[in-house]
Amino acid sequence: MNLFSRLKHIGTANKSSGTLPVTVAVVAQNQEASLESAEVYKVIKEEKLPAHSQNIEQDALRYLLQSAALSVEMVKEENFAADGADEEMLGAGTADEKLTERRDEVKFIKGDQQNGDAKIDIGNLNGKPAFTGMSKEELMKYANDPFWVRLRWVFFVSFWVIWVGMLVGAIMIIIGAPKCAAPEPLPWYKRGLHAKFGSVADAKPQDLQAAQKLFASGAIYELPAAQTYDVKKADVEAQIKQLVDFYKSSDVKIVLDLTPNYVTNNSQLFIDALANADSRAAFVWVDAGSELPNNWKKVGGNSSAWIKQENSYVLSQFEEGNYDLKMNSTLVRKEFGDVLRHLLGLGVHGFRLKNTKFYLVNDNLADEEISHTTTQLNMVDYGFYTHTQTTFQNGLGDVLYDYLGMVKNVSADAFLSVAEDIIRPEAYVLSQSGGALGIDLPMYGEFVRTLSSSKTNKKLQQQLQQTLMDTGNTSWLQWNFGDVYVDTTSHPSALALFMSLLPGVPVVPVDSIEYVNVKEETYSQIQQMRLSPSYMHGELNIFEANQLIAYSRQRIKSGSPGYFVIFNPTDSPQLSNFTAANNLPEKMTVSYFSENFNDGNATNILYSSKVDLNELKVSPHSTIVFTYVPVKSE
Repeated sequence: MNLFSRLKHIGTANKSSGTLPVTVAVVAQNQEASLESAEVYKVIKEEKLPAHSQNIEQDALRYLLQSAALSVEMVKEENFAADGADEEMLGAGTADEKLTERRDEVKFIKGDQQNGDAKIDIGNLNGKPAFTGMSKEELMKYANDPFWVRLRWVFFVSFWVIWVGMLVGAIMIIIGAPKCAAPEPLPWYKRGLHAKFGSVADAKPQDLQAAQKLFASGAIYELPAAQTYDVKKADVEAQIKQLVDFYKSSDVKIVLDLTPNYVTNNSQLFIDALANADSRAAFVWVDAGSELPNNWKKVGGNSSAWIKQENSYVLSQFEEGNYDLKMNSTLVRKEFGDVLRHLLGLGVHGFRLKNTKFYLVNDNLADEEISHTTTQLNMVDYGFYTHTQTTFQNGLGDVLYDYLGMVKNVSADAFLSVAEDIIRPEAYVLSQSGGALGIDLPMYGEFVRTLSSSKTNKKLQQQLQQTLMDTGNTSWLQWNFGDVYVDTTSHPSALALFMSLLPGVPVVPVDSIEYVNVKEETYSQIQQMRLSPSYMHGELNIFEANQLIAYSRQRIKSGSPGYFVIFNPTDSPQLSNFTAANNLPEKMTVSYFSENFNDGNATNILYSSKVDLNELKVSPHSTIVFTYVPVKSE
């Protein structure tokens, strides 16, 4: 017999207790009906129940109601304690009014049959409905709505327009982006060799053939010092025009050696200085009475460098009748600038200046000090003194750079350099350039002489490195082949090959052994290698092993073939072993070698053949050139 079957709606809890109205469904322990039908109730007639049964029902009902009210109260107290902001959310109404408006459903679900436990399912305690979104039926109401249809099409079209625009923009960026520019070729005066001739007056049409044997890019002639400031005179101008015409049919350009640091006593500059004291600023002109200003000597002589002019003295360090110019003077700057511009207009493309170390003197006119390195000279000799007052003065690089700027302003393709060893590169450095020289193509060092000497105990590798370091490592030097000793034991073609692939420009006098004793084929091969990217833009690395000296010319860009040049300055064959310690490939391709390389060599070397450097013996006083692909470093 069931205690009771169902209990329906009970009522609303007292507001002061904090409990909520609940609907309770109590299921008897032995009831086998489904718990899901909470809406089906069975009415039990009171008269059919015994008196004690009714009491039991009332006690059980009272117990369950108290338990439910207590559980709801505990849940609400916890919720209120966790968030003190609930009272603020009640708004203007009182707490009792808010609680009265809430209706939550509480269900009692059958639990353990033995001890009578039951689960209590309480509705939404927060009083806020959960967000469930729109159903499919609700969404379909807007599927064919004109407004939403148009909006969807706008979004669809906008998406593809933006996407196509981004695609076109990316393509245009790729097409329009500047490509990695190839390195510019070297200017003409750095690419090829320069042929050195004599005076402008001695030029002849056959000189072109001599220059073409060297595949020269420049032909150097000397303008006499007395004509430097007379280039606008008809006879001098005619000579220069004729010289330019000799080479007009070729790519060879004319370079002139000039001597601008002194003039003769019949020059217009000196005549103006005699007549006008203001024009004397172009000279070292001193009002010294009857006594010499100092102990300065003529260059290479033993007489005084001062010439008396009435009550004054004028500096004349060179030949009699010539007077030194102050190359930083405004007057001289204007005169010599006009000379350079006029020669450029006649077709000259380059200049080499002579006597550059004498261009400035010490304005204090102090006496020269005695040199401590001379023991066999007299006090009247020029070499007895140090000449620190008349040579390599501060500001020399700036003065030369000023004239270089005049040349570049007329023709960016022209250059201005020196015709002699600068001896002290630091004196030619610009005052505000970080080490750059004030000239193109400096000439410096004794390396050519040392390389060609048959009796040398110097380390060639160290001397070459020092020569390049002294000039800043970035300068393109002039290598004067006129310094090669006539009695050299090395073959001239070996010296030409080795020197021509170093950074710089070989200057080859047409009367030297480097011209006479070297075949045109050798110079042709040199020209081809000098035009390659590996030479024009490659890095230089110098090596030395087994009394051999070698260097490589290799571009930074991976995959570009490099050149490896080996020279043997000794009298016997030397084994090459450069590869082990220098990350070089063991086998290289023969590009070219000097004309004497196979003389007396047990194994003849062929062009374009592969050679193992570890087994190669380099012939005495010879040079060999290889091409190779650099080994990738791990």
